[in-house]
Amino acid sequence: MTDTPASNSHDADKAASGGANGGGYRVLARKYRPKTFEELIGQDALVRTLTNAFESGRIAQGYMLTGVRGVGKTTTARLIARALNYSLSERPTVHMPEFGEHCEAILESRHVDVIEMDAASHTSVENIREIIEQVPYRPTSARYKVYIIDEVHMLSKAAFNALLKTLEEPPEHVKFIFATTEIRKVPVTILSRCQRFDLRRVPAEVLMTHLGKVCAQEGVTAEEAALRAIARAAEGSVRDALSLLDQAIAYGGETVRAEHVREMLGLADHGRVIDLFEKLMAGEAAGALASFAELSAIGAAPYQVLADLAAFTHLVTKMAIMGEQAADGGVSEEERARGAALARRLTVPVLARAWQMLLKGMSEVQAAAHPQMAAEMVLVRLAHVAEVPPPEELIRKLAQEEGTGTGASTPATGGPSPADGAPSAMGGVARPRASSTTDSTAASASAPYMAPASETRVEPCAPATAVPNSLRALAALAEERRDLRMAAAIREFLRPVSIEPGKLRIGLAEGAPTDLPRQLAARLREWTGIPWVVLREEDARAPTLAEQERREEDDLLRLAREEPAVREVLRHFPQARIVTVRPAPAAGAALAEKTGEDEEAK
Repeated sequence: MTDTPASNSHDADKAASGGANGGGYRVLARKYRPKTFEELIGQDALVRTLTNAFESGRIAQGYMLTGVRGVGKTTTARLIARALNYSLSERPTVHMPEFGEHCEAILESRHVDVIEMDAASHTSVENIREIIEQVPYRPTSARYKVYIIDEVHMLSKAAFNALLKTLEEPPEHVKFIFATTEIRKVPVTILSRCQRFDLRRVPAEVLMTHLGKVCAQEGVTAEEAALRAIARAAEGSVRDALSLLDQAIAYGGETVRAEHVREMLGLADHGRVIDLFEKLMAGEAAGALASFAELSAIGAAPYQVLADLAAFTHLVTKMAIMGEQAADGGVSEEERARGAALARRLTVPVLARAWQMLLKGMSEVQAAAHPQMAAEMVLVRLAHVAEVPPPEELIRKLAQEEGTGTGASTPATGGPSPADGAPSAMGGVARPRASSTTDSTAASASAPYMAPASETRVEPCAPATAVPNSLRALAALAEERRDLRMAAAIREFLRPVSIEPGKLRIGLAEGAPTDLPRQLAARLREWTGIPWVVLREEDARAPTLAEQERREEDDLLRLAREEPAVREVLRHFPQARIVTVRPAPAAGAALAEKTGEDEEAK
């Protein structure tokens, strides 16, 4: 949808309200208020519904508009009133290219037949009775008499009850339009008599485009990063975004720069926020405090820094679950690229724990007498938690100690060390040794992947779990440990070569994660209690478990089609097809034997 100001007969109004040169400056939020449905941004579903309803003549007697502040509830109500009374059309229409007889007065809230009432200051039943007494009289000059009641949830219970009968069966010349930010406070008896429209928050990328067009019309130069920061701060509210842009133009002197917006709003540079996040996840407390001090020096508020960290944690978590498509248009390329890299290296439980700590820290900063100190303590806790294993891993290690009686060896064999290029127990970003590599193109039988141990060498503890001796046993072990992602990777990507206690030779199918051998070595050490070496063979051609299962299923389908009874059924029902085959217990061995014979014949 377009979102430029109305033109045609309203150009004079724009000129009169344009800039500070005139006597009455109008803020951007009022100056660029939509005057047609084509200018209403971010509400395509509402516009389409009203367009079809008006064209088919299915006009309701009441409309309920709900949404957060600044998304266009009152503006939409006036547009509906204008569409109902558009004089240049024989019937109501949402297509209003030119101003009609009543349009300007309706948009300026001074038309005698379009009555606006603020329910926040007119809450009593007497105010509603005044409306009810006027309802029977026909409009003075317009097609419909329209009552717009803003913040309708503020009406008293008696006022709602007084309105019920009139709202359910109003005269044909009367329409009601309600607007509210608290839809849950509106009685269901009122809601059931209205068509409800939920106005959505405007996406950040749409807001950025709108702000860019406004800047172009105002003759203002604006940086893309500045518009992105304003769109984020507005949180989907068009009015808030235009108000912030107005303030930014005044602050920067006709030039809107990213650093000016950050200073004005107390925001942090997102690149530096990501640097701080990486240091926290790597357990670098000193570096994190230094980065935080730099952000504070350029005017970033302590609470806002934690809020930005929480927002980036949320983004990385979504990307870890959904991939890069989780990042919307309001995310910069730097955030998208660095967030995707972190999403591949951090686990969801780690990110969830960081999110909880940041939320708790934000409330502490708000309540603290010294917000700067409170924020620093939150960052110190986050950095040190990066070295602590998750609770479920600690419980598993304790259980292994109790079962083996070798508790003293647990610290020496308890998980990957960040110094060896693997994630820390928190999942933090670890710095690999200079001699290590995880590039799949360089991996071969001479470059084993091992679950790293600590520098102090001790004898491995007795296995806490039976050591798998086949690929199927390995997949079953992963499923038993509820690591469904690793189980799926084993089934889909591993080509078996050989497997023995502590040593696994595999090939990788196309599309396998580059660090799968390293992850598998770490998991096997954790599950079995002994160190493992995982060697990758480049020329492995054995089928994966998934390929084996698909081949077995194809063989079963082929054998089933050769059965005389099945052939007879398919002859009588030519459109039928065999979806799956489940052999009976007695016949299962025979079918398996026949499948094996066919394989040997091949």
